[in-house]
Amino acid sequence: MESNMGQSPIKAATQIIEQRHRGCDAALLAGSVVRGEATSTSDLDLVLFYPDISASYRESFQANGWPVECFVHSWTSYKEFFKLDCERGQPSMPRMVAEGVVIKNHDKLVSIKEEADLLLDKGPLRWSKETIEQKRYFLTDTLDDFIGCSDRGESIFIANTLAQLSSEFHLRVHGQWSGSSKWMMRALKSFDPSFAARLMDSFTLFYEKGEKEKVIDLVDDLLRPYGGRFFDGFSIGKQ
Repeated sequence: MESNMGQSPIKAATQIIEQRHRGCDAALLAGSVVRGEATSTSDLDLVLFYPDISASYRESFQANGWPVECFVHSWTSYKEFFKLDCERGQPSMPRMVAEGVVIKNHDKLVSIKEEADLLLDKGPLRWSKETIEQKRYFLTDTLDDFIGCSDRGESIFIANTLAQLSSEFHLRVHGQWSGSSKWMMRALKSFDPSFAARLMDSFTLFYEKGEKEKVIDLVDDLLRPYGGRFFDGFSIGKQ
Protein backbone atom coordinates (compact mmCIF):
# COMPACT_ATOMS: atom_id res chain seq x y z
CA MET A 1 0.00 0.00 0.00
CA GLU A 2 2.35 2.69 -1.21
CA SER A 3 1.19 6.22 -1.88
CA ASN A 4 2.15 8.02 -5.06
CA MET A 5 2.18 11.08 -2.80
CA GLY A 6 5.14 9.83 -0.79
CA GLN A 7 3.51 8.72 2.46
CA SER A 8 1.98 5.28 2.90
CA PRO A 9 -1.80 5.13 3.50
CA ILE A 10 -1.40 3.45 6.91
CA LYS A 11 1.17 5.97 8.11
CA ALA A 12 -0.93 8.87 6.84
CA ALA A 13 -4.11 7.45 8.42
CA THR A 14 -2.37 6.90 11.74
CA GLN A 15 -1.15 10.49 11.83
CA ILE A 16 -4.56 11.84 10.84
CA ILE A 17 -6.20 9.96 13.71
CA GLU A 18 -3.66 11.39 16.11
CA GLN A 19 -4.07 14.91 14.77
CA ARG A 20 -7.84 15.12 14.25
CA HIS A 21 -9.60 12.22 15.96
CA ARG A 22 -7.53 11.32 18.99
CA GLY A 23 -10.71 10.92 21.05
CA CYS A 24 -12.13 8.08 18.98
CA ASP A 25 -12.28 4.59 20.46
CA ALA A 26 -11.39 2.83 17.21
CA ALA A 27 -10.49 3.53 13.60
CA LEU A 28 -10.39 1.53 10.36
CA LEU A 29 -8.75 2.36 7.05
CA ALA A 30 -10.86 1.09 4.15
CA GLY A 31 -11.37 1.69 0.44
CA SER A 32 -9.22 1.15 -2.62
CA VAL A 33 -5.92 1.67 -0.80
CA VAL A 34 -6.46 -1.49 1.29
CA ARG A 35 -7.72 -3.51 -1.69
CA GLY A 36 -4.64 -2.74 -3.76
CA GLU A 37 -6.76 -0.83 -6.28
CA ALA A 38 -5.64 2.73 -5.53
CA THR A 39 -5.36 5.22 -8.39
CA SER A 40 -3.80 8.65 -8.60
CA THR A 41 -7.06 10.17 -7.30
CA SER A 42 -7.83 7.67 -4.54
CA ASP A 43 -8.60 8.96 -1.08
CA LEU A 44 -8.31 7.54 2.41
CA ASP A 45 -11.61 6.18 3.73
CA LEU A 46 -11.63 6.18 7.53
CA VAL A 47 -14.36 4.59 9.63
CA LEU A 48 -14.27 5.96 13.18
CA PHE A 49 -16.09 4.88 16.32
CA TYR A 50 -16.71 7.27 19.21
CA PRO A 51 -18.26 6.39 22.57
CA ASP A 52 -20.57 9.38 22.89
CA ILE A 53 -21.38 11.28 19.68
CA SER A 54 -25.02 12.30 19.28
CA ALA A 55 -25.28 11.55 15.55
CA SER A 56 -23.25 9.92 12.82
CA TYR A 57 -21.63 12.20 10.30
CA ARG A 58 -19.30 12.30 7.33
CA GLU A 59 -16.55 14.80 6.62
CA SER A 60 -13.99 15.35 3.86
CA PHE A 61 -10.69 17.19 4.01
CA GLN A 62 -7.09 17.22 2.80
CA ALA A 63 -4.40 16.04 5.20
CA ASN A 64 -0.90 14.57 5.05
CA GLY A 65 -0.87 14.72 1.26
CA TRP A 66 -4.13 12.79 0.91
CA PRO A 67 -7.80 13.56 0.31
CA VAL A 68 -9.62 12.00 3.28
CA GLU A 69 -13.18 10.92 3.90
CA CYS A 70 -14.20 10.14 7.47
CA PHE A 71 -17.32 8.18 8.38
CA VAL A 72 -17.91 8.84 12.05
CA HIS A 73 -20.17 6.61 14.16
CA SER A 74 -21.04 5.66 17.69
CA TRP A 75 -20.96 2.03 18.78
CA THR A 76 -24.64 1.71 17.87
CA SER A 77 -25.30 4.18 15.03
CA TYR A 78 -23.50 2.06 12.43
CA LYS A 79 -26.29 -0.55 12.72
CA GLU A 80 -28.79 1.73 10.97
CA PHE A 81 -26.37 2.17 8.09
CA PHE A 82 -25.87 -1.59 7.85
CA LYS A 83 -29.66 -1.98 7.74
CA LEU A 84 -30.21 0.69 5.09
CA ASP A 85 -27.43 -0.67 2.90
CA CYS A 86 -28.94 -4.15 3.03
CA GLU A 87 -32.36 -2.78 2.10
CA ARG A 88 -31.05 -0.88 -0.93
CA GLY A 89 -28.75 -3.72 -1.93
CA GLN A 90 -25.54 -1.68 -1.91
CA PRO A 91 -23.29 -2.72 1.01
CA SER A 92 -21.07 0.35 1.30
CA MET A 93 -20.76 0.44 5.09
CA PRO A 94 -20.55 -3.33 5.71
CA ARG A 95 -17.87 -3.59 3.03
CA MET A 96 -15.78 -0.79 4.54
CA VAL A 97 -15.96 -2.35 7.99
CA ALA A 98 -15.29 -5.89 6.76
CA GLU A 99 -12.27 -4.98 4.65
CA GLY A 100 -10.97 -2.19 6.89
CA VAL A 101 -7.46 -2.35 8.28
CA VAL A 102 -7.36 -1.57 12.00
CA ILE A 103 -5.57 1.70 12.70
CA LYS A 104 -6.77 2.07 16.29
CA ASN A 105 -8.03 -1.08 17.94
CA HIS A 106 -10.86 -1.80 20.36
CA ASP A 107 -12.34 -5.06 21.60
CA LYS A 108 -15.72 -4.23 20.06
CA LEU A 109 -14.26 -4.19 16.55
CA VAL A 110 -14.06 -7.97 16.44
CA SER A 111 -17.82 -8.48 16.73
CA ILE A 112 -18.64 -5.58 14.40
CA LYS A 113 -16.34 -6.95 11.72
CA GLU A 114 -17.95 -10.38 12.16
CA GLU A 115 -21.36 -8.75 11.81
CA ALA A 116 -20.27 -7.06 8.57
CA ASP A 117 -18.86 -10.32 7.18
CA LEU A 118 -22.11 -12.16 7.93
CA LEU A 119 -24.19 -9.49 6.17
CA LEU A 120 -21.98 -9.57 3.09
CA ASP A 121 -22.15 -13.37 2.94
CA LYS A 122 -25.93 -13.36 3.41
CA GLY A 123 -26.54 -10.96 0.56
CA PRO A 124 -29.23 -8.29 0.17
CA LEU A 125 -32.93 -8.66 0.89
CA ARG A 126 -34.51 -10.63 -1.95
CA TRP A 127 -36.81 -8.75 -4.29
CA SER A 128 -40.47 -9.63 -3.92
CA LYS A 129 -42.64 -10.49 -6.92
CA GLU A 130 -44.16 -7.01 -6.66
CA THR A 131 -40.75 -5.36 -6.73
CA ILE A 132 -39.73 -7.36 -9.78
CA GLU A 133 -42.92 -6.24 -11.54
CA GLN A 134 -42.14 -2.60 -10.74
CA LYS A 135 -38.57 -2.95 -11.95
CA ARG A 136 -39.80 -4.63 -15.17
CA TYR A 137 -42.10 -1.70 -15.78
CA PHE A 138 -39.45 0.97 -15.26
CA LEU A 139 -36.97 -0.95 -17.40
CA THR A 140 -39.62 -1.21 -20.14
CA ASP A 141 -40.45 2.48 -19.87
CA THR A 142 -36.78 3.47 -20.15
CA LEU A 143 -36.21 1.04 -23.03
CA ASP A 144 -39.19 2.52 -24.91
CA ASP A 145 -37.73 6.00 -24.42
CA PHE A 146 -34.38 4.75 -25.70
CA ILE A 147 -35.89 3.13 -28.78
CA GLY A 148 -38.01 6.15 -29.68
CA CYS A 149 -35.48 8.89 -28.97
CA SER A 150 -33.87 10.56 -32.00
CA ASP A 151 -31.96 13.24 -30.10
CA ARG A 152 -28.34 12.17 -29.58
CA GLY A 153 -27.86 14.04 -26.32
CA GLU A 154 -31.09 12.76 -24.80
CA SER A 155 -30.30 9.22 -25.95
CA ILE A 156 -26.99 9.27 -24.09
CA PHE A 157 -28.68 10.16 -20.81
CA ILE A 158 -31.39 7.55 -21.36
CA ALA A 159 -28.71 4.96 -22.11
CA ASN A 160 -26.95 5.78 -18.85
CA THR A 161 -30.18 5.12 -16.93
CA LEU A 162 -30.83 1.95 -18.92
CA ALA A 163 -27.36 0.59 -18.13
CA GLN A 164 -27.88 1.23 -14.41
CA LEU A 165 -31.38 -0.30 -14.31
CA SER A 166 -30.34 -3.33 -16.37
CA SER A 167 -27.33 -4.03 -14.18
CA GLU A 168 -29.32 -3.67 -10.98
CA PHE A 169 -32.06 -5.97 -12.29
CA HIS A 170 -29.62 -8.70 -13.32
CA LEU A 171 -27.86 -8.66 -9.96
CA ARG A 172 -30.86 -8.34 -7.68
CA VAL A 173 -33.08 -10.99 -9.26
CA HIS A 174 -30.19 -13.37 -8.58
CA GLY A 175 -29.84 -12.28 -4.96
CA GLN A 176 -26.59 -10.39 -5.51
CA TRP A 177 -25.36 -7.10 -4.13
CA SER A 178 -25.46 -4.22 -6.60
CA GLY A 179 -23.67 -0.89 -6.44
CA SER A 180 -23.41 2.59 -7.83
CA SER A 181 -20.88 4.09 -10.22
CA LYS A 182 -17.77 1.86 -10.47
CA TRP A 183 -19.19 -0.57 -7.92
CA MET A 184 -21.94 -1.67 -10.29
CA MET A 185 -19.46 -2.89 -12.88
CA ARG A 186 -17.33 -4.52 -10.19
CA ALA A 187 -20.39 -6.38 -8.89
CA LEU A 188 -21.28 -7.52 -12.42
CA LYS A 189 -17.77 -8.71 -13.19
CA SER A 190 -17.61 -10.61 -9.91
CA PHE A 191 -20.97 -12.34 -10.34
CA ASP A 192 -21.32 -12.77 -14.12
CA PRO A 193 -18.29 -11.74 -16.21
CA SER A 194 -19.95 -12.75 -19.49
CA PHE A 195 -22.96 -10.51 -18.84
CA ALA A 196 -20.65 -7.67 -17.79
CA ALA A 197 -18.71 -8.01 -21.03
CA ARG A 198 -21.89 -8.14 -23.11
CA LEU A 199 -23.30 -5.06 -21.40
CA MET A 200 -20.06 -3.14 -21.88
CA ASP A 201 -19.80 -4.13 -25.56
CA SER A 202 -23.45 -3.30 -26.26
CA PHE A 203 -23.36 0.15 -24.71
CA THR A 204 -19.92 0.93 -26.14
CA LEU A 205 -21.31 0.23 -29.60
CA PHE A 206 -24.14 2.66 -28.95
CA TYR A 207 -21.92 5.38 -27.48
CA GLU A 208 -19.36 5.13 -30.29
CA LYS A 209 -21.59 4.48 -33.31
CA GLY A 210 -25.15 5.22 -32.21
CA GLU A 211 -26.26 1.63 -32.82
CA LYS A 212 -29.05 0.61 -30.45
CA GLU A 213 -29.87 -2.95 -31.49
CA LYS A 214 -27.49 -4.80 -29.17
CA VAL A 215 -28.64 -2.75 -26.17
CA ILE A 216 -32.28 -3.50 -27.02
CA ASP A 217 -31.52 -7.21 -27.41
CA LEU A 218 -29.69 -7.30 -24.09
CA VAL A 219 -32.58 -5.72 -22.18
CA ASP A 220 -35.14 -7.95 -23.87
CA ASP A 221 -33.09 -11.05 -23.02
CA LEU A 222 -32.85 -9.81 -19.44
CA LEU A 223 -36.61 -9.34 -19.10
CA ARG A 224 -37.75 -12.44 -20.99
CA PRO A 225 -37.49 -14.97 -18.11
CA TYR A 226 -39.68 -12.66 -15.99
CA GLY A 227 -42.41 -12.05 -18.57
CA GLY A 228 -40.69 -9.66 -20.96
CA ARG A 229 -41.53 -6.01 -21.38
CA PHE A 230 -44.27 -4.83 -19.06
CA PHE A 231 -46.59 -1.86 -19.57
CA ASP A 232 -50.21 -2.91 -20.02
CA GLY A 233 -51.84 -3.54 -16.66
CA PHE A 234 -49.16 -1.97 -14.47
CA SER A 235 -50.39 -0.06 -11.42
CA ILE A 236 -48.73 1.39 -8.38
CA GLY A 237 -50.30 3.19 -5.42
CA LYS A 238 -53.87 2.50 -6.53
CA GLN A 239 -56.29 2.16 -3.61
